[in-house]
Amino acid sequence: MFKKLICFFFLTLTSLCFSQQFSVGGVVLDSVNTPIAYANVIIFNNEQPEDVKGLTTNDDGFFEFDNLVSGEYILTVSFLGFEKFSKTLKIESDSNIGTIILKESIEALNGVTVIAKRPTIKRMVDRLVFNVENSTLSNNNVLDVLKHTPGVLVMNETITVKQSAPTIYINDRRVNLSSNEVQQLLEGTSASNIKSIEVITNPPAKYEAEGSAVLNIITSKNIIAGYNGSIFGNYKQGSEFPKYTFGTSHFFKTKKLNLYLNYSISPKKEFRNNEESVNFFKDNLNTTSWETDFERVRKSSNQNINTNIDYEFDENNSIGFSSNVLISPRRQTQNKVNSITQVFNTNKVLDSTFITDNLKVDETLNLAFTLDYIHKFKKEGEKLFVNAHHTNYDFSSFQDVDTNYFLPDDSFLRNNRFQTFSSQEIKLYTSQLDYELPLDNSAFFEAGAKISSINSKSELSQNDIEEGEKVEDLENSDTFLYDETNFALYSSYSKEWESWSLKLGFRTEFTNIKGTSLSSNSINDNNYTKFFPSLHVMHTVDDKNEVYFNYNKRIYRPRYNQLNPYKYFLNDNSYITGNPNLMPQVDDTFTLGYTINQKYTFEAYYRYENNPALEIVFQDNTNNLLKYVNTNIDRSISYGLDFTTYTPIVNNWDLYVLSSVFHYENQFYAIESDNALFNNNQWSVYAQIINYFSFLKDKSLNADVSLFYMSAYADGPSELSGRSSLDINFKKTLWNNRASVSLGITDAFNGLNFTQTTKYLNQDVLFNSRMENRLITFGFNYKFGNFNLNSNKKTIELQERDRLKNE
Repeated sequence: MFKKLICFFFLTLTSLCFSQQFSVGGVVLDSVNTPIAYANVIIFNNEQPEDVKGLTTNDDGFFEFDNLVSGEYILTVSFLGFEKFSKTLKIESDSNIGTIILKESIEALNGVTVIAKRPTIKRMVDRLVFNVENSTLSNNNVLDVLKHTPGVLVMNETITVKQSAPTIYINDRRVNLSSNEVQQLLEGTSASNIKSIEVITNPPAKYEAEGSAVLNIITSKNIIAGYNGSIFGNYKQGSEFPKYTFGTSHFFKTKKLNLYLNYSISPKKEFRNNEESVNFFKDNLNTTSWETDFERVRKSSNQNINTNIDYEFDENNSIGFSSNVLISPRRQTQNKVNSITQVFNTNKVLDSTFITDNLKVDETLNLAFTLDYIHKFKKEGEKLFVNAHHTNYDFSSFQDVDTNYFLPDDSFLRNNRFQTFSSQEIKLYTSQLDYELPLDNSAFFEAGAKISSINSKSELSQNDIEEGEKVEDLENSDTFLYDETNFALYSSYSKEWESWSLKLGFRTEFTNIKGTSLSSNSINDNNYTKFFPSLHVMHTVDDKNEVYFNYNKRIYRPRYNQLNPYKYFLNDNSYITGNPNLMPQVDDTFTLGYTINQKYTFEAYYRYENNPALEIVFQDNTNNLLKYVNTNIDRSISYGLDFTTYTPIVNNWDLYVLSSVFHYENQFYAIESDNALFNNNQWSVYAQIINYFSFLKDKSLNADVSLFYMSAYADGPSELSGRSSLDINFKKTLWNNRASVSLGITDAFNGLNFTQTTKYLNQDVLFNSRMENRLITFGFNYKFGNFNLNSNKKTIELQERDRLKNE
């Protein structure tokens, strides 16, 4: 809409000033509706071919010719890597020829390097696009990039956007993994093949209703015919252990076939030191206090294999196959926890000590396969998408817990030892159908359907070691079966007027869940139908002011590991357990935004979360137990005001700022306190400032300096302390862009460590977390083969289809 207003303004002004002369303008886009900047546009009069005018498109792909006399003209548009466009125009008045789509050229272009600076960050109405290709982070893994993506928080091994867990998509296809598995996948994927990351805080109806926000990771598209590849790696040194990632990527393209293969391995050790302090109560009096010091060393060596194959039968039909394979071998995946717990009596005198050695060995095999088919109809823009997906997940874990108890004089008291073996097998099947139809130049319709099926089997067997013999503990052994089927239908309609834009979406989902515990012979059935409307309205006041409003209803279903009731013991008196009776969380989110001069955005939001599911720590004061239980709290309410801007300071210095002031209120039932209703709330501040610098004449040296701050905030019944970090990264390209090296430091002042306080009624737990957050990083990337044509001449961003065709 903004581009159309500019075009209309210029055309009107020209006609008023030159009554006998006219102007013509338009917008040049590629096949995914990304504006093509610096495209060559030439126009000449058929009767006077020597009168030739030429120009290049601006950053938005817009062009305009002035002072044209009436007559027949030939207009041509060309850009490196695309087919030439030509059109005959009969000019008798001012006109706007609208959108010109350039088709990608399949010719190999050797020996040509195109270099141009693109903005690192682009703020759009319902999303923020972070262009990784132009950042110093492209030598790292994708999880590291998310840590620097504006608006995204990666803290305490969780990913959040506006205080909620987002759903991860890759190229608009959802990654059907648990949050922990998603992090392993992203950690083992090189960012060198990532084009951009879209932070979509108000997902349209096309996206699944699952989750709050959407993080859509867009991979680079190989536009070069022939073969090219790369090797990459990075090294990180923490206070205790080094961490490595190595990998290689390969591309091959012909006229009809595209092949991509990526392999990476990430051997590492991670150290974490936790301190836990618990005060147990009886009749509101402190009876005993337990202080525990945990030291954990987690060893892993995840291997990732990603494959994409695309074949184009003809210009209207194509098929694609992709796979993601995650392998965590047993012999290289260990988790060692050594803890010392001191038990004090009422008078704070040491009563006893127990020391626990906990060794856990895991093995994971995660296979995901996707098949896509695309059919383009004769009508321009009309398309049909068919998708089928299968995930096969196989996980097993062996745990040995050995605890020795001592009296205050360090004399041995007794020993307790047990072993557990757990396994989980998950089969996931999905199929999806999407249809897109442009109704006219200002309206767009799309609809689709999806069906998914999840079958999960989890087993846990526990054996107590008594006098060297194994004795099965039937109380803590179980087999848990989980089956989920989901049917979804959606449709959306978009329409543009002169200064207004409207997007309406509606999605409905029917879900059938069945959870079965074989040991207790308990069955939990849950069927529900939910409706998820979405609305977006935008008004362009003038060329410098825009106002928009969004409403979305979203759902967050419990993960299968949250529903599994078996217990994972940290030591004899502390364990983690799931809850088969968890209900889905449903959110209503309202957003009102105002953008000034396309640079400064103020956004107020309100979100109501019904039945949020959290892992909450509860202390059992009767049995002196600490239980980490997945449970629904009653509700959460958050509201706040965000400010964002991306602006150049000087020629080689760009600044991005995101700040947020928000209030988070959590209301929950205190399970260990007679189910009393309790409220926890707090005002908090979040800020992120990222500086992007480029040096040298050819801009081959770049630097990112990122500052992050988060004040103390409420999370369920707990309060988490404030934290901050300073990250500095440098990247230098070498040998005509054939290689690059990067060097940096993350969390330079080690400010990401935090404390978590849970103190209300008869609950009093203090938790201190100390991790290897401060890391020295080094990365490299080397390209070989036919790589010379770079695709960074134009701004690579998946913008909405003229704000019509994406929702």
